[in-house]
Amino acid sequence: MKKIFVAVFVLFSNLLISQEFEVLPPDYIKTIQFTGQADLTGTPVISINDKLKLNFDDIRAKVADFYYKIEHFNYDWTPSKLAKNEYIEGFDNIRIFDFKNSLTTLQPYTHYELQIPNKNTRRLKVSGNYMLKIFNSDRQLVFSRKFMVYNRQVDVKAQVRRSRDLKEIGKKQLLQYSVGRNGFIFKNPEQTVNTVIVQNNDFKSAIYDIKPQFTSGNILVFNYPQKTAFWGGNEYLFFDNRDIRVSSINIQRVELFDLYHTYLVTDRVRQGREYVYNPDINGSFKVNTVQGEDVNRESEYAVVHFSLFCPKDLDGGELHVYGRFNNYSLTDETHLDYNKNSGLYETKILLKQGFYNYKYVYLSPQGNFNDHFISGSYDIAENDYTILVYYRDIGARFDALIGVGSASSRNIIN
Repeated sequence: MKKIFVAVFVLFSNLLISQEFEVLPPDYIKTIQFTGQADLTGTPVISINDKLKLNFDDIRAKVADFYYKIEHFNYDWTPSKLAKNEYIEGFDNIRIFDFKNSLTTLQPYTHYELQIPNKNTRRLKVSGNYMLKIFNSDRQLVFSRKFMVYNRQVDVKAQVRRSRDLKEIGKKQLLQYSVGRNGFIFKNPEQTVNTVIVQNNDFKSAIYDIKPQFTSGNILVFNYPQKTAFWGGNEYLFFDNRDIRVSSINIQRVELFDLYHTYLVTDRVRQGREYVYNPDINGSFKVNTVQGEDVNRESEYAVVHFSLFCPKDLDGGELHVYGRFNNYSLTDETHLDYNKNSGLYETKILLKQGFYNYKYVYLSPQGNFNDHFISGSYDIAENDYTILVYYRDIGARFDALIGVGSASSRNIIN
């Protein structure tokens, strides 16, 4: 059974202990893709009229019954007090009927798809935080994924600045932003407004509970000098094995046993080295194949071998492969073991073929997470940011998501 490092999730944010965490899937569930309007998978942030799509594979390659439920949450991921009929028009707890078996693949699997809204779940009625939960036929929870629904009532203007802290100059990126719209009046904003900032759709490193510093007319201003700063990090590493039979850039060799084995070029520590820009998709992945037309059922699975040369003293800590391929989770599978024969830290992960971003992160014995221990951190690294604005009006029973803003460090200023 996979090991979930709960301490990491706690350190990633300052949420309340009673918040709801996403449940990781069992070993037989692979390649969970959860999308809204964007093509790349992640934690969708969608308009109240947009669609959601969930894809996943069951490598047991048998037709199993899966059911879905939808639950509503407050901004801090504590359960809201709304009844189901207050946030869903229609029904959930419905079986997923859209599935098909893989075609001509060495690793057999059954591919499942779910779209919301559908004929049963016709509409999500209110904005806010949601959790999609997938159950088996015994009504046991298999896995869950977060998503957010917004109803835009205010505008968010944001910019990325270099850190104001002399100790972090050249390493951190600072978000400053304002929220408001003519005609929209915030009532007691220090109590009713909460904002969340997310870097590269990684909600485990999000900054929560950011209150406005002051108001200017109807505009709330968030110009904190340090509280809203993120490590700039580095560009993600990548590999592309859409042609499963051949090596390509960053792929050293390919071998065929019972499955294809993709051996990546050995990576090295980038901390302390000069920053080099490398276009990436900010940690995400894209399933793809040149061996078939239907990527969902004709893409192969490959055992991807990662290796890292790291002469640094880990001081009892651990190294992990990190990316959106498993929703930024640290598990036994992502853990790198030291190989005395090769002198490298190594692991292997079963992944559906395509284009993948990844990086290496450090976990201390105390559970402290460090994503720049191996990669380094640079204020000129390219990152995308999302600002979520929650508002609970006086007397309201849930936190409405009334505004979403975005910013990119490509436009960083002093």
